[in-house]
Amino acid sequence: MLGHCLCGAVTVTFEPTENKLGACHCEMCRRWTGSALLEIDAKPGTVHYEGPVKSYASSDWAERAWCDSCGTTLWYHLTLPGHDYYSISAGLVDKAGGLTLKTEIYIDVKPAGYAFAGNHERKTKAEIEAGFAAFLERIET
Repeated sequence: MLGHCLCGAVTVTFEPTENKLGACHCEMCRRWTGSALLEIDAKPGTVHYEGPVKSYASSDWAERAWCDSCGTTLWYHLTLPGHDYYSISAGLVDKAGGLTLKTEIYIDVKPAGYAFAGNHERKTKAEIEAGFAAFLERIET
C-alpha cells in the first residue's frame, strides 16, 4: 500500500498483514489523533518511508510518528528489540475507506458520543493491558 501525509512531504509504503482496519480508543491515541486511531497493521519488514518524520517515545516500548512539516499522524511503532510491528494510520492510504473494521480496542474507555457499526472484535482496557503484561513478561524472561 502507498500512503502520504497531508502536505505530501512524507510517503509511506507497506504491505498490510490483512486488508482490515483496527481502531484504538486508548487515552494516548485519542490525545494524539483527536479521536480513535484507525490503523492498518503492516507486515514486518515492509514499512518504508521518505520525508521529514519525527517520533516521540510515548512509552517504554513504543513510539508515535508524524510528519514534521504538516503534523499528520503516521504510525504507532513497537520499539522492543526483536519486534517489527507498525500500525500505519489509515488516513494516509487513499483506499482505506474500502477496508472493513476488524477490531476495536479500549472499547470501554471510548467517548460515548460515537460508535463504529458492524460486527467485529471488541476488547476492553483490562483485556488489552493483561495481554501487554503477559507479552512483556515473556520477553523479559
